[in-house]
Amino acid sequence: MKKRSLVLLMLVLISVITFLDRINITMASGDIMAELGLSESQWGWVLSVFTISYGLMQVPLGVWGDKRGYRLVLALIVLWWSLFTGLTGLAWSFGSLLVIRFMFGIGEAGSYPCMTGVVVKWYKQHETSTAQGYIWAASRMGGALTPFIVLPVLTLLGWHWAFYLLAALGVVWAAGWYLWYRNEPKNVKGITTEELATLPEASAVKGEKVAIPWKAFMRNRQFWLILAMYFFYAWGSWFFFSWFPRFMEVGRGFTKEELTYVVAIPFVMSMVGNIAGGYLSSKLSLKYGLKVGRRLLGVGGLAVSALFMFLAAFIDGKTEVFVFLALAFGVIDLMLPSAWAICSDISGRFSGAVSGAMNTAGNIGGFVCATAFGYLIEATGNFNSPLFVISVMLVIAAVLFTLIDPTKRLVKDC
Repeated sequence: MKKRSLVLLMLVLISVITFLDRINITMASGDIMAELGLSESQWGWVLSVFTISYGLMQVPLGVWGDKRGYRLVLALIVLWWSLFTGLTGLAWSFGSLLVIRFMFGIGEAGSYPCMTGVVVKWYKQHETSTAQGYIWAASRMGGALTPFIVLPVLTLLGWHWAFYLLAALGVVWAAGWYLWYRNEPKNVKGITTEELATLPEASAVKGEKVAIPWKAFMRNRQFWLILAMYFFYAWGSWFFFSWFPRFMEVGRGFTKEELTYVVAIPFVMSMVGNIAGGYLSSKLSLKYGLKVGRRLLGVGGLAVSALFMFLAAFIDGKTEVFVFLALAFGVIDLMLPSAWAICSDISGRFSGAVSGAMNTAGNIGGFVCATAFGYLIEATGNFNSPLFVISVMLVIAAVLFTLIDPTKRLVKDC
């Protein structure tokens, strides 16, 4: 097996673990709320406080990875969030849970910006969306596996153990990554000269100080378009990451036993969407150029997902809503590999910083969505009303994607 395939496999594994650790709290929502005596609006804050730290630390940790190297930085951040995954099981009050989840978000913030930086080192421009497709599909696999892992643990051992057990997975991965990976492909043990010849050329001299040109980025219209697009897109994705299990259980009347498959299948659809999106983005970009290849999937995925989200809010019935939401999650993630590949397209060796900025904007959108969802439910007594808002946000994201040009670099020589 080629070394870059092993690198991608390691990134796929940590992407699965990232979402197992992130989504498990949503599966335990009923048990945690009952034990700690939390209201719907308080639970909204528990879900959204993660997005505050996760959003704030995207850029700093992406920059840290760009400067210090992804071997050390990825290992450290995985150890950090694994610690606070375990500590979540020890939460004893609303306040303690807020603090722990905030600290948990700090660690997870650096995962995808640093993974994007690793991809840039190992995959050429037309290949990055395919690699990103597998990485993001793996995250959805983590979401799909969560109910099958967490619900039995909840039944047999209680919600606390769901966090203790998952924390151990991250520790094992971090040790394996640090022992095997090297920041420069040529230093990875066993790599051949033939494989090195197929990799992207190094864009920076070893030991060179990396200065992120933030002023130039912020003067560039493309930078702000990407951030705005991802802000509005995240309303859709964060619904599935935060409120979806509770929406299906309380808002649509699914039982705990039914939730296992009801939650898993949309994440499987999303996983398929990511793999297909990455593959199609690469193929379309090669055939029609980056501008058409990236935009076609981005705009189409967001627009169609908005339609499915609207239908899910508008139509009554358990089965119909489940089908429309599963389709919405699958279609929306056709665009995800293109969005992250665009960060590599326009920023090169600064992709960790730029993808971190994009994801920060997304987490601001996720924070607003997760928080507002709880208040809207309490104000209206209706779980459907937030879905209408989310569908509008996805339409705005689709419009913004039409304006993004992946052929225009943010700065020269990046």
